[in-house]
Amino acid sequence: MTVATPPQTSLMPNDVKDLSLAPQGKKQIEWANSDMPVLEAIRQRFEKEQPFKGVRIVSCNHITKETANLCRALKAGGADSILIASNPLSTQDDVAASLVADYGIAVYGQKGEDNATYTKHVNLALDFKPNVIIDDGSDVVAELVQNRPEQIGDMIGSTEETTTGIVRLNAMVNDNRLPWPAMAVNNAQTKHFFDNRYGTGQSTLDGIIRATNTLIAGKNVVVVGYGWCGKGTAMRARGLGANVLVTEVDPVRALEAVMDGFRVMPMNEAAPIGDIFVTVTGNRHVIDWPHFEMMKDGAMVANSGHFDLELNLAKLAEEATDRNQIRPFMEAFTLKSGKKIMVLGEGRLINLAAAEGHPASVMDMSFANQALAVEFLVKNKGTLENRVYDIPEDVDAMIAKLKLDSMDVAIDVLTPAMVEYQNSWNIGT
Repeated sequence: MTVATPPQTSLMPNDVKDLSLAPQGKKQIEWANSDMPVLEAIRQRFEKEQPFKGVRIVSCNHITKETANLCRALKAGGADSILIASNPLSTQDDVAASLVADYGIAVYGQKGEDNATYTKHVNLALDFKPNVIIDDGSDVVAELVQNRPEQIGDMIGSTEETTTGIVRLNAMVNDNRLPWPAMAVNNAQTKHFFDNRYGTGQSTLDGIIRATNTLIAGKNVVVVGYGWCGKGTAMRARGLGANVLVTEVDPVRALEAVMDGFRVMPMNEAAPIGDIFVTVTGNRHVIDWPHFEMMKDGAMVANSGHFDLELNLAKLAEEATDRNQIRPFMEAFTLKSGKKIMVLGEGRLINLAAAEGHPASVMDMSFANQALAVEFLVKNKGTLENRVYDIPEDVDAMIAKLKLDSMDVAIDVLTPAMVEYQNSWNIGT
């Protein structure tokens, strides 16, 4: 499938690493698009209907070839949009260049940017006075609400891609601080059942292997958190021959991990025996300094949750006597005892820092949800309450059906007798 490139008369505003990378980035975008048929169908409809004409959209996402196709779909629908990076190590610089040079989309993001640059980009995006924010962790939303209250009146609503971001949005609702309707894209079944489980599961192990070239088989892999991302990571690690241990704070999830055949224990017990640790909680300091102290020499620590604060890296750095970059995404911290702790990908999302993130096929559904969530907000402007909304069930089902159709998979339909039975109370068994 070939992606048509609109003619450009001038470059859009940008802060990308190297515009000369655009030709390779365009090939990457086209390759991803060939495996994103659901989003492509939505893009073609948007092009005809123009649902976002006159709407300013700020997207804070991982700047990947898959995200590029979401941006293309929004632009096809008439949106005036800006894309900024949601993570310092997740930007694919060639893709960022192509979005600017080939598709006329303003992009602010470079792989390896520091926190000051990230904050600058957030504020540049907010200078655009968005009507809709597509967020990944709710940083942009929080910045606008806390520091730019005069822009609240411009907003139609926002969408959120992550569990972490939805937690923050719900906290805002509880504090009566959410000033517009927000769509919890991560809660969609066609998002977290697939993106979080299969996407995170595969790409996390891919990132760890690329960063270390270690053999997973026979290793003790500790998965910290057994939500959907943890389930996928544990499943894929076991598939590669690892002995998987799970740590949890939720008794139901812990019980589910036991029933799925994994060893479950507190982190204090897992720390001394783990070879590879993967955090997938979205919470703070789930691996803390006492855990680092207990780890064996050469233990490898990675994060695939959200922010790097899942690991207490500040305390690890403070206690370390030496730091040494072993490989591009592996740094050794030498402790006073002489043992070394290997931190992968700077504690950032390992699947995007050292690898390429989720495959296009699974992001096809996630970004279809994003595109349709934005459309829902725009269509219902002024009629929604200031709270967090889930993706409508019929939209979820439609995305699943389109995905099945693209895979040439057919399913059964209910007969009239089945429908009658489901809707009756007086038909006995």
